[in-house]
Order: sequence, then C-alpha cells, then structure tokens
Amino acid sequence: MPAELIDGRAIAKKVRAEVAERAKRLAERGVRPGLAVVLVGDDPASALYVSAKGKATEEAGMYSLTIRLDADTSQEELLSRVDALNADPRIHGILVQMPLPKQIDPDAIIRAIDPAKDVDGFHPVNVGKMLVGEVDGFIPCTPAGIQVLLRESGVRTPGKNCVIIGRSNIVGKPMAALMMQDRENANCTVTVCHRHTTDLKAHTLEADILIVAAGRPRIVTADMVKRGAVVIDVGTNRVADPKVKGGTKLQGDVDFESVREVASKITRVPGGVGPMTIAMLMANTVRAAEMTLR
Repeated sequence: MPAELIDGRAIAKKVRAEVAERAKRLAERGVRPGLAVVLVGDDPASALYVSAKGKATEEAGMYSLTIRLDADTSQEELLSRVDALNADPRIHGILVQMPLPKQIDPDAIIRAIDPAKDVDGFHPVNVGKMLVGEVDGFIPCTPAGIQVLLRESGVRTPGKNCVIIGRSNIVGKPMAALMMQDRENANCTVTVCHRHTTDLKAHTLEADILIVAAGRPRIVTADMVKRGAVVIDVGTNRVADPKVKGGTKLQGDVDFESVREVASKITRVPGGVGPMTIAMLMANTVRAAEMTLR
C-alpha cells in the first residue's frame, strides 16, 4: 500500500490560523507583530519567496515591511539597514533573504541582527540556546516545521532512529540538534550523513525517520529506504522538464514515486516542507512580539 501523504499545506494552514489568532490577541493589547524582510538583488527565486512571506504576514494580520536593495549594495549599507530595523519598535522580526551578493559576508549580517528579532533562528545566540535545549530562543523555520509535520501526522519519535542527509546550518545541523533533545517530539538516536559518508545506503536503511536535505534531486531511491519508514523530503531542486510550462519543475531529493511504495508516510515536493517554513516564520514573528510584553 502506498505511503500516507503528509500534507504540508494543510498543516501549515492550521499553524497560520493559530498565528492569526495570536496576532489578533496581541492587537487587542496594542501590539501589532511586524516582520521586515530585506532582499538584496533581483534573484527570481528569492523575490518569489519574499513575496510569499509578505503575503503570509499580511494575511495573519501582521505588519509587513519589505526592503529591496540593489545587487551592488555594500555590506556597510546593509548593516546600516539592519541596525535601523533593530531599533524600530514596529519590527519584531527581521529576515535578510539569502543568498546575498558576493561582496557581502552573510555571517556578518546574521550576527548584526538583534537575537530577539532573529526569527530565522540563525544568530549564534539562538543557535546556542537551541543546542543546550533552552526554549526562549528561536529555532530555524524549516527544522521547526519538520517537527510540527511529524507531530501533526501522528509520528512517535522517542527511541526511533533518525537519519538526516545533509549538514547545512539551515537544516541538517539544527535538525539533528532538535531530534536528539530530551523532549516528547524528539528523543531520537540521530545519524547525520553528508558527502563524505561511506555507504550511504547502509545508514538510510536503518532509519525509522529519514530526513533528506542533500540538495541533490532524487538522491534517495526505494532500495535505500526501510519498509515502513517516515520520509521527509526537504529538497527544492529546479530541474528541466519540457512537458511543463517554463521548461522546469521543482524536484525533491527523494524519488517520490518509488519511495512512497515502501515508506509508511512521506512528504511531497512541492506541498510538503515548503509551506511549513513560511508558517513557522510567522509563528516565530508573533512569538517575538509576545516576548516584548513579558
């Protein structure tokens, strides 16, 4: 029997409805959560993401500010913009869209954001809090969204073998840290695989929960997945397809059609993890606003 589809759109809709309700309660207390998104350059994919984030912010009843800067913007100018947003009481969350042009050091920009407004969860202060299990920081949106997907899909994680392919600072590393925490929605034995892993298949076949964030289309095939495993596909690869309008389509890191025949639950690309990333950004922003009232 084919795997049960984990519907990221439906779960994200539920999260965003909860966020809108929390924003409404804040408004009754005189606080309107505000999210500022900064886009440097004109990368089409980044522009699309920024537009989607702005729309989601407004739909939740929050204040949305989008700052678009030229591709030749200097690092000093961007840092000045970040400093202004740090000081702006209307703004509770700041997101600088990656990637940035080559003249700008992304780490310098991330470190310049006030940790209390770092709703992406990438500032070293928030990363450190996540690693030690503190709950007053912000968790990166994609890993946080994956945990919600698992919980809302009825996946019991304690004691399970969780294998993660990919060790990026955005997904792989924080995902591993979260899944090994001593919490109900975690408590896994975690293995992280990467490009130097020998015999990747031997590791993936041990996974009760397989999270794939390799950035390589269809790297995971059915023969690499244990029967009954839960498979979460984080991949967003643009691949050629002459059959579709525009000549390209979005392809995950998992060979969906074959893997769904052996997995028990699986996410699709698109419609799986992607919607959750934006939903969790909204959740982090409203939480940042709530924290100003404590």
